[in-house]
Amino acid sequence: MSTVFWFRRDLRLGDNPALLAACAHGPVLPLFVLDPALWGPAGPSRRAYLAASLGALDASLRADGGRLSVVRGDPVRQVVRAARAVGASEVHVAADHGPYGARRDREVEAALAEEGVALVRTGSPYAVSPGRVRKADGSAYQVFTPFSRAWAEHGWRGPVAAPTGVKWQHLTEDTTEVPRPPLPAGLTLPEAGEEAAHRRWAEFLDDGVADYDERRDRPDLPGTSRMSHHLKWGEIHPRTLLADLAPRRGAGAGIYRTELAWREFYADVLDARPDTARDYLRAEYARMPYDEPDERFEAWCAGRTGFPVVDAAMRQLRAVGWMHNRMRMVSASFLVKDLHVEWQHGARHFLHWLVDGDLASNNHGWQWTAGSGTDAAPFFRVFNPTSQGRRFDPDGAYVRRWVQELADPERVPDPHDPSPEVRHSVGYPLAILDHGAERREALQRWETIRR
Repeated sequence: MSTVFWFRRDLRLGDNPALLAACAHGPVLPLFVLDPALWGPAGPSRRAYLAASLGALDASLRADGGRLSVVRGDPVRQVVRAARAVGASEVHVAADHGPYGARRDREVEAALAEEGVALVRTGSPYAVSPGRVRKADGSAYQVFTPFSRAWAEHGWRGPVAAPTGVKWQHLTEDTTEVPRPPLPAGLTLPEAGEEAAHRRWAEFLDDGVADYDERRDRPDLPGTSRMSHHLKWGEIHPRTLLADLAPRRGAGAGIYRTELAWREFYADVLDARPDTARDYLRAEYARMPYDEPDERFEAWCAGRTGFPVVDAAMRQLRAVGWMHNRMRMVSASFLVKDLHVEWQHGARHFLHWLVDGDLASNNHGWQWTAGSGTDAAPFFRVFNPTSQGRRFDPDGAYVRRWVQELADPERVPDPHDPSPEVRHSVGYPLAILDHGAERREALQRWETIRR
């Protein structure tokens, strides 16, 4: 009996229970569908990285005697067509809990059922699938700390080995090559694929996790794991990371486990409230007065606000498709509370450029900063970008790396607050706003929804 394994956000062979389930029944067709609904809106970073990751997956399959069949078009039609082509009785997937993915899978499931084919879901991209952890009354958690306790108590299965001895199948008609979209000038991306993910994780375990708690907020230091893009595309599963962290008792390992729990919390919140992918979790914040994006928004996007740490963050995003998490909070606060622009505009910009652009983590992270999400930062907590730069980039190394105009310490003694004369001499813009005045304006607008 043939089966189809439909790859989505699980681009790996190892520790893939859904793939093992598919392989338990006979020959397997490894399939990936280039869905226009997802490929079209994706920015250049995600497109290029996905293409590289699919190439790595195909190479792994070829080393095992198979190959990845890639088709383009509506998944409802293409998955049914693929199942029919190999005479499959089942299509296996890891469950997708995103708003679009869940709806798409229901439609595919219905179309397959008409052909007498079952859609079989096993596991998900999370250690604990969204919806599994609930309060005593059956409702979803709205606060992280009790969720994280319940999440840890629930636990998760251990990693599983890659399948062996599989008879792989492939489609002979109507397949397509994986596109290789050109990267914009100046954009470089990290290495993609399952092997790259495991190498990077091993490096972090050896030389990063022990002091993760002390270095993770410093964008000037290599203090983070840089695993977010590997997790986004399922090149490695959080189960694997948690298994390796389990015997470690240091503060760094504990904080890293907490960060993985935050990722799963946001996925759980989005599963319970799919509308919050675009709308406010706390609806009253939709009533607050906001400004429409204008030339100051364009300056923010381009890293030309005149606030060095904000500009460094935005330029890092455009250069490598990634931004340090502390800088994500600082740049988000600047957009919402200094420019008074709604968070959705910033969230879209981030998703366009981020390699690790994950809908739940990105958009609920933005809502956290905007004061409208779960466990949200109080709206009156407005990040001072200059103070944040001095605190978390004390030597200015991060700013100097990404804002080339400020790179020379002889010409720019203080990269966090250069004088007007220095700015003019190196071609760096004056600040586009007065932070103190805009902070007061933000708090006045906030008062309008508190009455």
